[in-house]
Amino acid sequence: MITDIIELNNFIVLIETSVGNEPEVATCRLDDDVVGIAFYASGEVKLEIVGDDDGATLQNRKGVATSFYGNRNVKFVHNIANTEPLRSVSVFSTIRNIQQQPQQERELYTQYLNPLIQPSSSFEVGPTVSMNPEMQTAILKIFNTRYENTARLLFLKSQVTELLSHYFGLLSSEDQPAISHADLEKIQLAREIITQSMDKPPSLNELSRLIGLNSNKLKRNFKELFGVPVFKYLQNERLQKAHQLLSLGEMTVQEVAWFVGYESVSSFSNAFLKKYGFRPSNVKG
Repeated sequence: MITDIIELNNFIVLIETSVGNEPEVATCRLDDDVVGIAFYASGEVKLEIVGDDDGATLQNRKGVATSFYGNRNVKFVHNIANTEPLRSVSVFSTIRNIQQQPQQERELYTQYLNPLIQPSSSFEVGPTVSMNPEMQTAILKIFNTRYENTARLLFLKSQVTELLSHYFGLLSSEDQPAISHADLEKIQLAREIITQSMDKPPSLNELSRLIGLNSNKLKRNFKELFGVPVFKYLQNERLQKAHQLLSLGEMTVQEVAWFVGYESVSSFSNAFLKKYGFRPSNVKG
């Protein structure tokens, strides 16, 4: 696991990337009473939380932002799947630091994360949201930035601030998608299916049959949840995976294009240019 640590108004931010091809298990304890908000750009983590006299298991995956509280007696066990690299941004603060923030920021935490600010047990689980397109763009910028040194630090701080703003904005919105828990699980399954078969994805009708949801509801709920239609989401996933593979420097542009499902290298190159602003051949390995 590669971890960057930055500080933002006495909040500690961890930017983490898994690097292995095998599942990983990471265990940690907190050294204070801490509130955390975690944003998942990619990967899948089963988080086991063991408290003084209770426990919980959370399944966190790409596209999710979640919050929690834990005191110094809580143990966190992260079981990281090897289906794709984990890329996450986690923002931590002591309750004491939150209470010392400017009034407007302090009121955000008090209003929307009050069970975490005034916990009744050794750990608490707060609101979980599906990241909107703005959040997904911000977190992708964090992992794809080419800035270095002080410019990189300033850029990362700006994107973390944007992520937090969008998170609280979603919690305060009255227009959050009204999707049942059962349908939410099916839409998440649809996302997993298309990302795991991006070279040969199923048709919309096939995908609908695989998850047990009619195609109209699939299209409507998928766009509500992820902000884009199914196959626009797939294209973004393909290009993100392509950028990752090109960064490793182990495959040619043509091999990467085929790997992520593009039959035409020129079509791949043009789509890549439109998304990132430079050609695949310009990615530094």
